[in-house]
Amino acid sequence: MTDAEWAAVRDVLPMPRWLEGRGGRPESYCHRTMLDAVFYLVDGGIKWRAMPCDFPVWQAVYRFFRRYLAQGLLSELHDRLRRRVRVQEGRDPEPSAGIIDSQSVKADAVVGADSRGFDGGKKINGRKRHLVVDCLGLLLAVTVTAASVTDRDAATALLPRTRGRYFRLKLIWADGSYSGALVEWASAALKLVLEVVKRAENTVGFTVLPRRWVIERTNGWLLRTRRLARDYERTTEVAEAMVYWSMTALMTRRLAGRRR
Repeated sequence: MTDAEWAAVRDVLPMPRWLEGRGGRPESYCHRTMLDAVFYLVDGGIKWRAMPCDFPVWQAVYRFFRRYLAQGLLSELHDRLRRRVRVQEGRDPEPSAGIIDSQSVKADAVVGADSRGFDGGKKINGRKRHLVVDCLGLLLAVTVTAASVTDRDAATALLPRTRGRYFRLKLIWADGSYSGALVEWASAALKLVLEVVKRAENTVGFTVLPRRWVIERTNGWLLRTRRLARDYERTTEVAEAMVYWSMTALMTRRLAGRRR
């Protein structure tokens, strides 16, 4: 990170337990070094054991990664940065509308058969990332499943979690794969308007559809992170964490005024 990026992220870092007197061992490395190491791994797509000697040993970086994941510090850091980006763009810190979609990616050999499948529409054997983003394309929620899981089935579990986390969320735009009984269920059970944006019948060739292009752009942002170009994670929990780290790095650069 540059000094401007570190200044943007330093004030929103979660407080370690040992600094608050809640126990735990004091850390041996500064947070800036650890964040740089994790960002390097996610952006460069390297293995943990291939961590350059400029950073701490890979075991220490991995422990930092696991601690941020297990204690909920990663989602806390990500959400704080998202609120700051939304305020910087003149928006309310909490979103009132979002877009949902999925992205199928090939899985590496380390991905077990219990969390991988075949997406018949995309002809991909691997996993599927189900995303909900706000109108700026910033991540609100993500769940990773086998590629064989349909969008409707994944949305049945993802939408209640998203609705319970963001109290102002009232409207979700989606594509045709979310149509049908899911629309009525979202309205009755979640008090959430699920609006399906469809292509016009007389449309020929590629056309940009309202609202749906926002999440397609987010999918493009994720694929620029090499660790996310293919799913290399043994568990879906770590695969979801990699998405959060990718978006955290993106928002850090945006707050510092540096576009990639």
